[in-house]
Amino acid sequence: MATAARLFMERPGGKVNGLPKRTACAPTRSISGEEAAGFVRSGMWLDYGVGLCQPDVFDKALAARKDALENVKIRSCLSMRPRAIAECDPEGTRFFLFSWHFSGYDRKRHDAGRCHYMPLNLGEVPDYYRRFLNPVDIAVLKSCPMDEGGSFNFSASNLWHRAVIERARMVIVEVSHSLPYVYGDENGVHASEVDYIIEGDDQPAPELPNPQPSEIDRAVARRIAAEIEDGACLQIGIGGMPNAVCALLVESGVRDLGVHTEMLTDGIVDLYKAGRITGLRKTLDPGKIVFTFALGSSYLYAAADRNADFCCKQVDYTNSPHIIMQNDRVVSINNTTQIDLQGQAASESDGHRHISGTGGQLQFVRGAYASKGGKSFICLASTYCKGGERRSRIVLNLTPGNIVTTPRSDVMYVVTEYGLVNLKGKSVAERALALISITHPDFREGLEREAYEHRLIPRGVSFG
Repeated sequence: MATAARLFMERPGGKVNGLPKRTACAPTRSISGEEAAGFVRSGMWLDYGVGLCQPDVFDKALAARKDALENVKIRSCLSMRPRAIAECDPEGTRFFLFSWHFSGYDRKRHDAGRCHYMPLNLGEVPDYYRRFLNPVDIAVLKSCPMDEGGSFNFSASNLWHRAVIERARMVIVEVSHSLPYVYGDENGVHASEVDYIIEGDDQPAPELPNPQPSEIDRAVARRIAAEIEDGACLQIGIGGMPNAVCALLVESGVRDLGVHTEMLTDGIVDLYKAGRITGLRKTLDPGKIVFTFALGSSYLYAAADRNADFCCKQVDYTNSPHIIMQNDRVVSINNTTQIDLQGQAASESDGHRHISGTGGQLQFVRGAYASKGGKSFICLASTYCKGGERRSRIVLNLTPGNIVTTPRSDVMYVVTEYGLVNLKGKSVAERALALISITHPDFREGLEREAYEHRLIPRGVSFG
């Protein structure tokens, strides 16, 4: 094994050059978190992976080296625990965080100027690493202990980790005995590709609170559930409304549902345990619940642990529209926070304040539409409160700075507690009238007046 001195050869000017990849014949060595953090040099790019795979022991050890480093850049996604490197450096003078999708913690760090978003379509990220990003200096990923085949399983978080490993000059795994072991294509890294192993602290896998659906969530869910047929293949997004749909489907008579989704949720596990999901009518991966990552409760992790019905695949498989469409009757259900009268859905920001991310919403909207008999639903509560004032989520113009997640040309069904409308094939005027019809009654008259004033709706025309 190369020594630290050999691993870090510096060019003139202090720039760190490549870390040589280990050979298959070299034994992988166990080291402490402090030893692993000692490999980091100023100016490096590190990768922490996604969700359950983000390291904790290494993160704390790296934070302890704060005063010896500067300009260390770290890519990650969906941080489920506070990151020690951010907490130890509140002014952001040493460590810089870049996220592919915000969790609640990442959002708070962004509000403090400590975390920066990278725009994407989630299913394209493996290609970004392979084609557009410079090599990762050090990848540090949490994993299950080495299995009988000599691999470290990525648990319920596959995504683009294979691409990160391909592009990493050094690969370190932080082993955790508390992660669920989840089956899936290339869901892991073989020991021959790993440079060092850190023994993790085995704290329980981070959980994502499962929001209880509100009455509005249930009202929206009832409209969507009525559109789901036997044999439909589901993509369920995060939040109270999609979970409410799952709860209603548990109680319904719908049969032989399939799942091809980005995120595995507690609601999907409920459907599975109720016998509603069989996957027998899927074209791709029949009988399998296909996903690329899971976040939820310990109940979810226990259900997926060594369960052959669950298959965790890479995100360029789960999220690519040309793959999604190969299953018939794909139903895509996602939230938005604001939609304008032409049908533009803004799902990831509040003006210039970034909230979450594009994720896979646009890719699943397109994949579902292209599927034979497919349907995509964008759902939202008709109103929200801000500063004690009730406001409409359906508006003439999006909030300045808001990011369009799903363009008007792609939006199919829009659902609020007041109704469900289809925008495909409709003119701008028809779209405006349809969306006004599912707005909260208190805002309909004002929106219609604005639509006429701005000529979205021509006068004297009757749409039959």
